[in-house]
Formats: sequence, C-alpha cells, structure tokens
Amino acid sequence: MEGAKKDIPMIKKWLNQHHQLYTAATRHPFTLSIRDGSVQLSAFKRWLGQDYIFVRAFVPFVASLLLKAWKESDDDSDIEVILGGVAALNDEISWFKREASKWNVSLSNIVPQKANLEYCRFLESLMSDDVEYTIAVTAFWAIEAVYQESYAHCLADGSKTSEELKETCQRWGNDDFGRYCGSLQDIANRRLEKSPEDIISKAEAIVIRVLEYEVEFWSMSRGEN
Repeated sequence: MEGAKKDIPMIKKWLNQHHQLYTAATRHPFTLSIRDGSVQLSAFKRWLGQDYIFVRAFVPFVASLLLKAWKESDDDSDIEVILGGVAALNDEISWFKREASKWNVSLSNIVPQKANLEYCRFLESLMSDDVEYTIAVTAFWAIEAVYQESYAHCLADGSKTSEELKETCQRWGNDDFGRYCGSLQDIANRRLEKSPEDIISKAEAIVIRVLEYEVEFWSMSRGEN
C-alpha cells in the first residue's frame, strides 16, 4: 500500500480531486477573454494595477520562503530554484511599471480591492515561522502554476490574443516559466512524499485556498464583486 501511495505524486492526485476548482482558476472568463480577443481594456488595466500591488506583497513572501528553504530543506538545489524566482520578481516589477506607463495606468493611485487585500493577507500569514517549508513551497508552486497555465492557454493553438497583449501572455506562458513551475512542483512533491498526514492535509487546504483566491482575483479584474 505504501508503494502504491507513492506511485501518483501528491499534487497530481490533488489536481484530479479538485479538477473543477483548478479549471475555474486556470480557465477563468478573464483570461479566456484575452485568449479570444474580447477582453475589455478597463478589465485588463484593473488587473494590471491590482497585480502590481500583489507582486509587491509577493516579494517578501518569496524571501521568507528562501529563508525556510535554508533552514528546513533536505536538498540544497531548492535554494537555487527559489532564488531564481526572487531574481525574476525584480524584472517583473519593472515590467509592470513599463506596462502601466504604456497603458496610462497610474500605479501610485491604485487602491487595493477587497479580493487583493485578502490575498495579500493570506500571503503574509504564510510568512509566519509556524508555517512549515513544505506548506509554503506548495503554496508558491500553486500561485505560479495558475498564471503559467492560464497565460500559456492564451498563446496555444486557436488563440486570438491581440498582438498588444501577447507580451503579457508570454511573460507567464513561456516554456522557461513552465519548466520553472515544473521544478517547483517537483520540490513540493518531494517534500510531501516525506511528510506526515497532518502536513499533507494542511498543504492541500492551502492549495485549495490559493485556487479560490486566484478565481476571486480574476473575477475582481473583470469588475465582479
């Protein structure tokens, strides 16, 4: 029984069990409207401003994850993978600023909306010393994977994504980012395979919450409550 349990990686198991929620997060009407060319410019601008705020809150979370990896990881390569994410975030913030300028979005005047505030508070809660590395790195994978899967779909066959939004989609939908998300998933699966049931249950609950927050964030971008 123990051998059979390890045949299916934990994350794959969860994605099968929570397929409907994962699909809601990765095939949301907001990103589908980018893919089919019908996205409202006001919705895209709202997403741009709100996500800039989120990314700035994401930076200290990833920094805290790096510290957890240093203290708790059983594989030195974890730090290298996460460090790559930290380095990419600096470029990402610069990208948001350039895009905001291009689309005439004043980032200094953006007020975080309720869904964004709650998601940022959730990130902050994961920075606590009480949150195990396994749980935090699994959350990190889930957050990154939703964007990779969503925006890769906007570039896939049959896409009508406008030329002016393709750069946005390529930022998260490119193959290199896909491989990076695969590395994070490998780390999470490795840690989960060695974890006791209580940690596995907590990590699964965190993944579910991430997916719910992602759905709420996309919906907020469309102007929905």
